[in-house]
Amino acid sequence: MIRKFAAVAGILAAFVFTCQGAQAGHRIDKRLTAVSIGVGAASSAAYFAINDWRWKWNNTHGLTSLGAWGLTTIGCAALSPMVATVVLNRPLTMREGHILIASCVLPIVGGWLVNEAYNAHPEWDPEAKPVRKKKHGKM
Repeated sequence: MIRKFAAVAGILAAFVFTCQGAQAGHRIDKRLTAVSIGVGAASSAAYFAINDWRWKWNNTHGLTSLGAWGLTTIGCAALSPMVATVVLNRPLTMREGHILIASCVLPIVGGWLVNEAYNAHPEWDPEAKPVRKKKHGKM
């Protein structure tokens, strides 16, 4: 019963982090999010394929669980910017590349955290265009 509750709580927490509130900062292209999810799912599948699709790690290939995790994380971080460049049909900005890499290292919240860090420090992104603030009242 406790395992089921923990699984449901984990799934709910994942959905909470994917919900978007009012964003005052930079909006991320939805295709970039799709690339992040797709490449992340593919690297997760590669991790389980290395272990012959078993949950409990089986060290028959000479690769530890941590080694396989590191290998698939680095592969995801290398592959996701390449796929995003093809999907978006343009070079990525530094912000977009960092978001994709962070999503590989820390799934679900990594990209969101990096995006919020860039929003808090706009000087980190040299390609960003300054946002004009609307003036209210008399001019």
